[in-house]
Parts: sequence; structure tokens; C-alpha cells
Amino acid sequence: MHPMSVLLPVFGVFIPALLLPGPDFVAVVRSSLTRGTRGGLLTTLGVSTGLGLYATLSLLGLSAVLVEYQWLTWAVRVAGGAYLIYLGIRLLRAKPAAFDEGVARGPVRGNALVFGFLVTLTNPKAIVLFASVFATAVTASTPAWLMVLMIALVVASALAWYATVSLFMSSAPVMRRFARARHWIERAAGASFVLIGGRILADAGKPVGA
Repeated sequence: MHPMSVLLPVFGVFIPALLLPGPDFVAVVRSSLTRGTRGGLLTTLGVSTGLGLYATLSLLGLSAVLVEYQWLTWAVRVAGGAYLIYLGIRLLRAKPAAFDEGVARGPVRGNALVFGFLVTLTNPKAIVLFASVFATAVTASTPAWLMVLMIALVVASALAWYATVSLFMSSAPVMRRFARARHWIERAAGASFVLIGGRILADAGKPVGA
């Protein structure tokens, strides 16, 4: 088996999925605009770590477990959708706060890394992606080094993409432009989380890969 015969089909699906806006993208943009570069990059690290964890679990047989135990798939989707809705409601209810660029670029209040990790961890779409694409591309004859390479490429791709998004969104011109709209950005992020979470709950009963 040539490594490229595995890597090309897998990342031909993963890269477009990574670039499409979703909970991870919203989380990175939100942290970058409201907490500055450091917050955005910490959230990027959290998101990338979560994706790497899912890739690892998938290659270790997560897809087989989810297919065998559909109730677990339902439970994960419900928990993930509920968590995203919870985050969204918190953002929608947040009160407007005065914007201070120096504060936004200063020490991060709260743990932005954990925030990014939890957003990814509770995103069932990531589970479905890895379970249906990554795990099915691996057979008993796939060498361990190739699986490790796939996981490393997942993390590296996520770091590169979301770090680029974070650095752009937290740049001084963008920060100044969005300064007066900070509260509305929070609300837009909150609405996105609620809508995505609601869609996940609506799809909770669908089988893995559907």
C-alpha cells in the first residue's frame, strides 16, 4: 500500500471540511476579536489538540465502537449540541463591555485553550468526520508510522489554518475596526453556536456517517 493512496483521499476530505466555518472557526474568531492574539492562538491550540485527539481515537477504532453502540453516538451528539447551545446562550446574554485594545491583547481571562478544546470535543461533526473517513481508510496492514503521520498532519493543518485566522482577526486594523461592534460579534457568535447546536440535536438520531 502506497502512503499517498491513503493520505490523498483522506485529506482531500479533511482539508475542505477544516476550511468550512463551523464551531471551531467561530470559537477562534471570537477569542481573537475579544481577547487578542494570545487568546486566539490559545484557542487555536485547544481546537487543534481536540482534533488530534479525535483523529487518534478514530484510528484506534472509534468508528467501530460508534457503529456498534448507536446509543453512544446519540449521547455524544446530544451532549455536544447541548453544550454548544449553552455557550451560545451565555454569549447572547453577555452585557456590553467597554473595549480596551490593551486589555484585549493582555493576559487572557479564563482559559482560552480549554475553551477551544471543549468546543471541538463537543462537536459531533468532528466525530462523524473522523469516524467515517479516517478510520475507514485504515486497515490491519496500515503501518503504525503512517497512522502517526496522519494524526500529525491533522494537528499541523489545524494549527496552520486557525493560527492564520487568529492572526488576521486579532491584527490592530481589524481590532480597531471591530472595536465598537464587539458586543454584536459576541451575539453573532452566540447565535451561531445555538444554531449549530440545534442542528446537531436535530440530527442526533442519525447513524454514524449519515
